[in-house]
Amino acid sequence: MDTTDSMIVFDEKGVCDHCNTFYQHTLPNWHTDKRGEDELERMVDLIRAEGRGKDFDCIIGMSGGIDSSYLTYVAKEKLGLRPLVFHVDAGWNSQIAVNNIERLVDGLGLDLFTEVIDWEEMKDLQLAFFKSGVPHIDAPQDHAFFATMYKFARQHHVKCILTGANLSTECIRNPIEWMYYQSDSRQLRDIHRQFGTVPLKHFPFTAIFWHKVWLPYVKGIKVLRPLNCLPYIKNDARQLLMDRFGWQPYPQKHFESRFTKFYESYWLPKRFGYDVRRVQYSSLIVTNQMTRQEALLQLEQPTCDEVTIHQELEFVANKLGISVDELNGYMLLPQKTYKDYKNQRQLYDLGARVMHALGMELGGKR
Repeated sequence: MDTTDSMIVFDEKGVCDHCNTFYQHTLPNWHTDKRGEDELERMVDLIRAEGRGKDFDCIIGMSGGIDSSYLTYVAKEKLGLRPLVFHVDAGWNSQIAVNNIERLVDGLGLDLFTEVIDWEEMKDLQLAFFKSGVPHIDAPQDHAFFATMYKFARQHHVKCILTGANLSTECIRNPIEWMYYQSDSRQLRDIHRQFGTVPLKHFPFTAIFWHKVWLPYVKGIKVLRPLNCLPYIKNDARQLLMDRFGWQPYPQKHFESRFTKFYESYWLPKRFGYDVRRVQYSSLIVTNQMTRQEALLQLEQPTCDEVTIHQELEFVANKLGISVDELNGYMLLPQKTYKDYKNQRQLYDLGARVMHALGMELGGKR
């Protein structure tokens, strides 16, 4: 990490606060040994108890990426659970992602439920984010994923949602100015009110109070992270998935979505100077899965070659129903941040302080 994170702080030894947070707070409280095994066993007992008498005992949101794919394998093969694989199609799936989901589902003998988001509304909301000038144009897609998952769990009385979110590859978090909270519905609605044209009649919304308080503490719907309780080495997991299921790897984390690929490989670094590989590699460095020198060599290479970038620009523009010139025109708009629009940042900060104080959140700062 470097000063493209404007809030980064270095101590007298030149060590940044991201690393200090990991070594002083995350690592001492993150257990993948016998303590992790015991915690995982208690988690599995809870899942089985909640799912007794039902067709499935939990749901797993699967994107086709490595984290959710490996989690699906672990849940079925290692933990003996009966998950329903849940996928939200926001219109941007890569063909590799579609293939990977099918291979995992078929290979494990699981059921797949796919929810398709209204494309006209999704497209209009994404265009509104382009016009707003903010960095986090991927927020509508992620928001739809979260909201649809919670909605499905509530409607079908599922008490346990399993997520591939993990500390092994995600302990260093994106700075808030790079990627603002995707679940902030107040921000989504304000940006759409100012720049959108299509009424959002079907787009799924969630809210921080809804999924952080009402669902877990009133409805008893829990979001669980099993990968935090066992050794999870990215390269080993990738090789297992490839050997066992014919799973295909992606050039970079999150590239299972064509829009996210465009967003992280072109939009953020080209327009704002934010290279999310710094965050991804930093997580792998502190968890001993990558050396700093390896990361620096990787960062010397562009995120995508010119041919691929041109192809992605054309694909995204055509998908959104605009010209490549119009898409490139958004690159020239005045740069804005989440602060320029209505938001609930104070609520998120309050919640984060409470969760850290109670030991419920081990991830790094945002």
